Amino acid sequence: MGYLFLAIVCSSSIALIFKYSEGSKMNRYAVTSVNYFTALFISLLMIIAKPSTKIHITDISIKGFILECSKVLSQNHVYFSPESSFIWALVVGIIGGAFFFLSFIYYQKSVRENGASLSGTFGKLGILVPMIFSILFWKEIPKPFQWVGIFIALFSIVFANISYDENNNKSINLTLILLFLFGGMAEFQNKLFQKYALLEYKDVFLFVTFTMAFLLSLHFVLKSKEKILKRDLLTGFLVGIPNLFSSYFLIMALNSVNTSIALPVYSAGSIIFISLGEVLLYKEKLSNKNKIAVGLVIFSLILINI
Repeated sequence: MGYLFLAIVCSSSIALIFKYSEGSKMNRYAVTSVNYFTALFISLLMIIAKPSTKIHITDISIKGFILECSKVLSQNHVYFSPESSFIWALVVGIIGGAFFFLSFIYYQKSVRENGASLSGTFGKLGILVPMIFSILFWKEIPKPFQWVGIFIALFSIVFANISYDENNNKSINLTLILLFLFGGMAEFQNKLFQKYALLEYKDVFLFVTFTMAFLLSLHFVLKSKEKILKRDLLTGFLVGIPNLFSSYFLIMALNSVNTSIALPVYSAGSIIFISLGEVLLYKEKLSNKNKIAVGLVIFSLILINI
């Protein structure tokens, strides 16, 4: 549970740092790029510091990896070999990097539009995505209380997303919906890696993930040609450290704590920490609607955890 607590602290600090810096209009892509560069640099240092994760290029066989896939993916208790674990880290990391980039962009956008609490809530509610895939792929069927929790969580998404304008017309908060989807798919990549690869290759997976996200973000920085200020660089650096270690500690937690317990506790804990941080650090009051939405999510996550 120690790793899970550390993952919660790191995850919560990301939203609170964005909250601190949201008063000034920042270069979103510059912040994201520096964040991912910081994360990939630290993960590279961790790879260099661990000789056990090194693989000789001549040892890597794509054909061998393909042959292993049918065996490993059909038997949930079987792991890839060291060479195939390395390739799996590359494949899942590239896909995960794209989703991490998209989720982070919408995280920043949502914090500015909806506040840290609601953004953190729906970002962490993305655990429903890996839970649904776990049901479909690995037959991890929820218990009755967990089903109730899932339906309450889905209702909370609808409740928080539907609002009315001055003419009483319904409008949908697309930012929160995309944050939920992209965040959920990013979390699913962590689970995919942990499920089949040897744990000692987690640093390789994280390095590839954040390198992919960095390259995507850098492309948009160069394309936008917006001015980059010192506060953009500082914010990206401060966010990059907890962003890396939230994934690092979550992967470690998933290796020792059951997924049906780890993910809901991780999400609920992050939501509570973010909400408390907003109230205690920024003296911010939540709207009644946001209080209800956060409360529904926390209640649903408690039920999911039973």
